[in-house]
Amino acid sequence: MNDKVPMLEEGYRRLEAELKNLKSVERPSVVQAIEEARAHGDLSENAEYHAAKEKQGHIEGRIMELEGKVSRAQVIDPTTLVSDKVVFGATVTMLDENDDEVVYQIVGADEGDIKIGRISYQSPIARALIGRKVEDEVEVKAPGGDRYYEITKIEFK
Repeated sequence: MNDKVPMLEEGYRRLEAELKNLKSVERPSVVQAIEEARAHGDLSENAEYHAAKEKQGHIEGRIMELEGKVSRAQVIDPTTLVSDKVVFGATVTMLDENDDEVVYQIVGADEGDIKIGRISYQSPIARALIGRKVEDEVEVKAPGGDRYYEITKIEFK
């Protein structure tokens, strides 16, 4: 489980900011809520106490998850890459079955956002694209059925 976690600089900064917020804001406020709830007496029927303890568990779990990702982060700057193949960080322009242009950038697992054309390297489309070249035809086995694309451009920006 010591695998590197590839991500762009922006994604790394976002994870670090979330981690800092959890440690400096969320964690102290939930500890305070637990202390206040404790002061109300009987803990067995104290809903505020149980809710705060549950929230604390979620926060601590997320902190551990983020610390793991940040410590294993392999920050990749796509502008430094040169390849004739699709790799992590590449922006790939393709034509779909209807000859409509589709553009995706392959990003880290926590950075995917299909609305802005960013897909996780773990997604079916990205896995089908990695290692391919311009003019390759790619078949993607997607939940909604097989899709076909032709790669027209690979950029690193």
